[in-house]
Amino acid sequence: MSSIRLRLLKWLIAPILLINLAGGALAYLLAWTPAQLAFDQSLAEAAASLGARLSDEGGQLWLDLPALAEAVLRSDDGDSLYFAVFDGAGRQIAGDRDLPVSQSLHAAGARTRQIFDAVRLQQPVRLLMQPWALPARAGNTEVSHAYIVVARTLRKRQQIQQATLRALLLLEGLFALASIGLIWFSVSNGLLPLQRLRTDLNRRESDQLTALAVADLPQELKPVVHALNGLLEKVGDGAQARQQFLANVAHQLRTPLAGLKTQLEWLGARQSEAEAAQSVQLMLATTERMIRQTNQLLALARAEPEHFAATRLEPVALHSLIEQSIQLFVEQASRKQIDLGFELQPLTVRGDRFLLRDLIDNLIDNAVRYTPAGGSVTVSCLPPPGNAAVHGGMLVVEDSGPGIPPERREQVFSRFVRLDDRASGSGLGLAIVRDIATVHGAECRIEDASTGQGARFSIIFP
Repeated sequence: MSSIRLRLLKWLIAPILLINLAGGALAYLLAWTPAQLAFDQSLAEAAASLGARLSDEGGQLWLDLPALAEAVLRSDDGDSLYFAVFDGAGRQIAGDRDLPVSQSLHAAGARTRQIFDAVRLQQPVRLLMQPWALPARAGNTEVSHAYIVVARTLRKRQQIQQATLRALLLLEGLFALASIGLIWFSVSNGLLPLQRLRTDLNRRESDQLTALAVADLPQELKPVVHALNGLLEKVGDGAQARQQFLANVAHQLRTPLAGLKTQLEWLGARQSEAEAAQSVQLMLATTERMIRQTNQLLALARAEPEHFAATRLEPVALHSLIEQSIQLFVEQASRKQIDLGFELQPLTVRGDRFLLRDLIDNLIDNAVRYTPAGGSVTVSCLPPPGNAAVHGGMLVVEDSGPGIPPERREQVFSRFVRLDDRASGSGLGLAIVRDIATVHGAECRIEDASTGQGARFSIIFP
């Protein structure tokens, strides 16, 4: 069922949540990127500290790093730090021996700093490779080159990253809930004029056709109310025309009756046989006119839409109706060599006997009509589980015809819809079935036949 409230909420909440999600992602990037850069800068500072202790003695690089200085360098309250120093030829001269940098050194020949994620002893680390140029010695213009590699585990990074993510998720969740609440309140408040209009219409009696007030309504509702007022005016005109019609008919009925009375009085005062015969002819003509107009009024009364609502529902033995109806289709099924069978159990429902007969006839006729020659049609009557004496149950008609695709099962209940144009019929049978089931509070279902070929029509009574 379509709802303006749900449509507004969908088109307001969904974009707000998407924008909120995008804003949260951007805020996360803005918060985490500087922290990532700060951690990387600490690696660069450690590499610079190591580079400051490099020296070139007689063409041989060596690292002057006392144990105390190394302990200070490696000290960290959450992460472990590793380092290695290589000369220009890629030979390691100090530090840890198991850092994953050999390929990077050969690929880099380069004099640019590299920083990337790696794995050391099955533990993720952040690794920085810093090319380092040593000052030329006195009397020598050649510059010595080295590579300093520093790696640190990611525990502290992950803790800060997770803390940042949790804080942002909490804030974004609160913001999303506040936005949804504000949107819900705004939509509900904006729809109050519609609710007041509905309340006004529900309070009216069936004969209250005065125009609706439009003074305090929003601009968007005024065209709708103007249209409703136009409809109320037409309904009022129609009611007035009906009253005039009934008055005219009543007058037309009174006139023949008055004429009949006059002719009878005149006949009583005359004794001539010829005159009596003429008076009888006039009375007959007047009577025919009165009968014709009375029949028209009865036909008009039967055509009223409230006719079924005035019908008194009564207990009906559905299995007996099915047994009577199915006999009418035996010859039609025999002509197509269709095996027409039934499985009937006692079932009583509350309904209109004539309408239920129409429902059964249409279901069986539809099954026989669309089942090919040599097929089968089975009509079943099933009581509710547990207690067959209570009202309710199910009527099932199953055939071995071509079946109905799931996407068209709702469509076949519409009027003038036929799945097979080659078959005879007006396309009203299943529409009548749906209408009769609806006024009886029953549910219509279409499923695949139990044999896998054909369709299974079920009418479930409350």
